[in-house]
Amino acid sequence: MVRIAIVTYDPRPGTSQDRDFPVLVRELVAAGADATAVHWDDPDIDWGAFDLALVRSTWDYTWRAEEFAGWLERCEKVTRVANPVGVLRWNMDKRYLGELAAAGVPTVPTTYLAPGDAPVLPDDREYVVKPTSGAGARYAARYTPEDREAAVLHLARMHAEGFTAMVQPYVGSIDVTGERALQFFGGRLLHASRKGAVLAPGSTYDDEKVAHPDLEVWYPTPAELAVAERALAAVPDNPGLLYARVDLVLGDDGEPRVMELELIEPNLFLDLHPDSVPVVVQAVLRAAASR
Repeated sequence: MVRIAIVTYDPRPGTSQDRDFPVLVRELVAAGADATAVHWDDPDIDWGAFDLALVRSTWDYTWRAEEFAGWLERCEKVTRVANPVGVLRWNMDKRYLGELAAAGVPTVPTTYLAPGDAPVLPDDREYVVKPTSGAGARYAARYTPEDREAAVLHLARMHAEGFTAMVQPYVGSIDVTGERALQFFGGRLLHASRKGAVLAPGSTYDDEKVAHPDLEVWYPTPAELAVAERALAAVPDNPGLLYARVDLVLGDDGEPRVMELELIEPNLFLDLHPDSVPVVVQAVLRAAASR
């Protein structure tokens, strides 16, 4: 019997819950595994007792990046971690978008502003400011050129906390056709979803946001699938990927572009795609057995 740690976090009251979790635990146990929900920062856990540490919903890691990176380093010394630790560390900083662009992957154009950099912001279109280490639209906001003063204050707040900021043009198609989330598992497309716009005009960076509004089943076009596969092919240690989510938007030219790669703790949206559950379970069991 393989032992699997399904790795999550200890959420504060009222924060997001992992809706995939009960399904994964139940179905892995039904398939003969010893599957257990484990908090990544629990000091009493013997990680070496598990065949696989499956990172699923460590949703506080962006607040505690150094601690999380230290845990990854310790954990990989005693058991298999999925995704591979090198991939997880690479994906923790969204400056990877620059690497994807350099590799020829169509991405949303991105400028990076580190602490101490001048606040260079667009003056001819809407844009988004967010941290390079963030999740769930935390510290993200949408601005017009007339909102420059608020955007500068936003940058100052992030820089004061040590974050590097990223500035992207707001992709207007999101308001009409939404974002596409292509989910891969076990090396192949698992399913896809579409969600509505997360950032409403006039909302501030510290407003609470719904991470996946108006979620629905989506069937990706050949062009969307091709861009997603190009992005994953450019990931370091790509053959070791167990799971991945590629978030795409349509650029001004109508062609798909990568908004983000989710390789650490993406929602699987299993309640929307129940037929994907057996595929996920078998892929996880194979990963645990191959330690």
